[in-house]
Amino acid sequence: MSSILERSFKVLEHLAPHPEGKALSSLASELDMPLSATHRLLAELIRCGYVRQDQSQGNYMLTIKLVSLGLGYLSATGVVDIAQPLLDRLAAESGELVRLAVVDGDALTFVAKAQGAVRGLRYDPDMGLSVNLSCSSAGHAWLSTMSDEAALALVARQGFGKPEDYGPNAPTTVKALLAYLRTARQQGFSTIVEVFAPAMTAMAAPIRQGNGPVIGVVTIAGPLVRLTPERMQALGPALLNTTHELAMASAGSPLLKKRG
Repeated sequence: MSSILERSFKVLEHLAPHPEGKALSSLASELDMPLSATHRLLAELIRCGYVRQDQSQGNYMLTIKLVSLGLGYLSATGVVDIAQPLLDRLAAESGELVRLAVVDGDALTFVAKAQGAVRGLRYDPDMGLSVNLSCSSAGHAWLSTMSDEAALALVARQGFGKPEDYGPNAPTTVKALLAYLRTARQQGFSTIVEVFAPAMTAMAAPIRQGNGPVIGVVTIAGPLVRLTPERMQALGPALLNTTHELAMASAGSPLLKKRG
């Protein structure tokens, strides 16, 4: 039964980045599953309302049911109501994309954002995705609050990112990653330049109540031409102030409170 459940989730996760849908043969091939088993899973997911089949091309795609569940959950937790005004303020001050990620077990997942860029290039990657810990400012900020051993254990389970999938400065060795974490500990926030993506920079700070566990991370990200290393240093106090206020307000959200 667990195998069937695992395969079902793999299908849903694989369809998520493809709003145009995927053909049955492509899904089966990419997921390394038998064609017949893939077809049976899709039929069951259609019956449950999570997948539909396009009648013109025959592709399988997600319905909005899964999205509705996620949005309903976030609404019930109150996290967006609490965080949004603070994220909006930081976005306005920085003029860049500001996002909130929450700790979920061994992962970080983005749940809220505010766009501060009003002209030029607007950086706005997908929401709701688990964060790559070794190649992101959010990952570095979270890992920097742990011992080197604990941080490397998390990264080992997820794996290092590949420069061809991220930016040219993405760390691919333990030594390179630990250098980023040391800098983040010294500053109180992480900074990366062309690590997550070429020509992009980002910074992040953890949300933490006193000496308790980290409950989330706030990030600022934008193009290198605007969000320079010097600009990131200047924004450091505003970023830290936002994470402090979110830590104080976290008791009002069940999603954050249970992590504090």
